[in-house]
Amino acid sequence: MTTRNVDYYDLDASLTDEERLVRDNVRQFVDREILPGMGDRYDRGEFPLHLAPKMGKMGLFGSTLTGYGLPGMNAVAYGLAMQELERGDTGVRSFASVQGALAMYGIHTFGSEAQKERWLPPMGRGEALGCFGLTEPDFGSNPSGMRTRAEKTAGGYLLNGTKRWITNGSIADVCIIWAKLDGKVRGFLVEKDTPGLTRSDIKGKFSLRASITSELILENVEISAQHILPEAFGLKAPLMCLNQARYSIIWGAVGAAVACYECALEYAKTRVQFSGPIAKHQLVQNKLVNMVTEITKAQLLCLQLGRLKERDAVKPPQISLAKRNNVDHALRIARSARDILGASGITYEYPVARHLLNLETVYTYEGTHDIHTLIIGQDITGIPAFD
Repeated sequence: MTTRNVDYYDLDASLTDEERLVRDNVRQFVDREILPGMGDRYDRGEFPLHLAPKMGKMGLFGSTLTGYGLPGMNAVAYGLAMQELERGDTGVRSFASVQGALAMYGIHTFGSEAQKERWLPPMGRGEALGCFGLTEPDFGSNPSGMRTRAEKTAGGYLLNGTKRWITNGSIADVCIIWAKLDGKVRGFLVEKDTPGLTRSDIKGKFSLRASITSELILENVEISAQHILPEAFGLKAPLMCLNQARYSIIWGAVGAAVACYECALEYAKTRVQFSGPIAKHQLVQNKLVNMVTEITKAQLLCLQLGRLKERDAVKPPQISLAKRNNVDHALRIARSARDILGASGITYEYPVARHLLNLETVYTYEGTHDIHTLIIGQDITGIPAFD
C-alpha cells in the first residue's frame, strides 16, 4: 500500500523544509526496513534489534539533545519522526523513546560530565542501549511508593529492589535505576554485568509483542560513588524524563491512527459487498469521516504542543491533555478500522489488530488515561483528587 500524507488541514504548510525532510526520511525507513515482515515479528514476539545502528545513524536516539555528537533536532521534527516510527509499530517507537527520551535524557540532564562522555555518544549511535527502571510490581501510577532502596557504603552504594515492565531491560548496557536513598528518590547507573543484577523478559503478552519488556531484580548490587546521577534529587527528576517520553507517545499515537485509517480507507474502496464497494455506504463513510476528523485534531494538538516545547513554554498538564486525547482517539480509530475490515481485521495480513492491541498498552503506560485526567483536573480546579 502506498503511504500518503494524511493531512486534511494542510499542516505541511506550517512545517519547515527540515521538518518535512526528517519526516519523509523516517517514513521511507519505516516502509523499507520496518513494515516488511512486521506482522511475522509480532507473531513471534521478536524485536528487530538489528535496526538499532541504522536508527542511530538517522539521529533517532536522543534526537533533541545537543552536544556529544547528538542531532539537536527541534521538537516538531522529533515528533514527526516518532509518528512515523509508530506507524510501523509501537514497539519500535517505544524502543527509540526509552533510549532517547528516558535513558539518554536522564543522563544528559542529571548526569556528571564523565557519565555523559561515557554513555551519550555510543547511545546516540545505537551502539549502547539504555533502559529506565522506575516502575515496580506494586507501584506504577504512584511511583513515590517505590520499595527499591539504596544504602550508602564506604565505596559507593548498595541497591536492593525489583523493577517491572521495563522496556529494553534485558538488552540495555546501562540501566537508570530509581531508588530511595535516605527517603529521597535518586537515580543510579547500573551496568549490565554488575553482580546482583538479574534481568528476565516478560513473556505471554498480547500487546507490544515486538518489544522487549523486562523485570529487573537487584540483590545487593554494589556500585561505586561515580554511578549516582549527581543532579537528580527527588521524584521530580524521573517525572521530567517521563514528560519527554510522553511527548513522543503523543505523536506516535497519531502514526498508529494514520496506519489504521489508511488501511481501512483502502479496504473500504476495494471490498465489494451488495451493490458495490462498502465505501459507498453511509455508515462506513461515517466511520472514515470520524477517523480523519480525530486524526486532524490530534495533529493540531501535536503541532501546537511542539511549538510550545520549542519555546520552552510547555506545562506538564498540557502534555497530559495531549497524551490522554491522542491515545484515546487512536484506540477508537483502531477499533473502528477493525470493524470496517471485518474478519480480515484480525489477521496479520493487515496492521490494524496489531496497532489495536499495542494501543491498549499505550492507553495505560506512561501514565494511565485516568491519571492524566486527574492531572488536568487538578490543574484547572486547583484541587487534587489523589494523594
